[in-house]
Amino acid sequence: MKISIKRGRAIEGMRTAGRVAAEVLRACREAVAPGVTTHDIEVVCLKTAHALGAESSTIGYCGFPGALCVSVNDEVIHGIPGPRIIRMGDIVSLDVTINIGGWHGDNAVTVAVGEVPPETQELLDVTQRALYAGIAAAKPGRHLSDISAAVEKVARDGHCGVVREFVGHGIGHSMHEEPQVANFGRPGRGPILEEGMTICIEPMFTRGSHKVEVLKDDWTVVTKDGLPAAHYEHTVLITATGAEILTPRADDAIWQC
Repeated sequence: MKISIKRGRAIEGMRTAGRVAAEVLRACREAVAPGVTTHDIEVVCLKTAHALGAESSTIGYCGFPGALCVSVNDEVIHGIPGPRIIRMGDIVSLDVTINIGGWHGDNAVTVAVGEVPPETQELLDVTQRALYAGIAAAKPGRHLSDISAAVEKVARDGHCGVVREFVGHGIGHSMHEEPQVANFGRPGRGPILEEGMTICIEPMFTRGSHKVEVLKDDWTVVTKDGLPAAHYEHTVLITATGAEILTPRADDAIWQC
């Protein structure tokens, strides 16, 4: 397993990509509203990325047809933007990855549209809390699976299912690099985290069973039981003291307290 270690200009390139990815996601998040289509959000994604000198990393990636992934309700990840209309009570997962200067930034958030049932809001809260638990565990000298174990513990404590078929990943000149960052597993296993690694931590939790399936479009992943799913993600840099969030957003401080 070859894991890229970033130094100097590479780190600055990743910081720029992360900040831009976060800004594009912020714009997409603000565009979510009743009556808006998932394609409308894609338009916002493209316009914002281009205005910032970036391009989508996802469009055309392995044939994916969208500039971002928009997944609604029981859709876990990889939802294709299109004519679907967002309605009150939906939850919408937005996964934005951009490329600027040859470096990639990747982040995701799940948005509640108006009021949602308490158990659905709890799913969002638990998944987001797990993201920051994983980030807190990402320290140099620790094992990669310490992140996985921290994420899974939050899921179990919150009585959520953990999607197992899809995981986080390394990131840099490519959107997906080694290592894979699972959301489950025992601590103390896998590669040792080193200063200069850049990885994406991205819990994908469900309200019911962890089992998922892929729709006939060959992309959209949904829960088998039709219950809601949530997805949160940050790109982080392993530093001498811990993990630096490269895709910062306004609510980070709330969850890290």
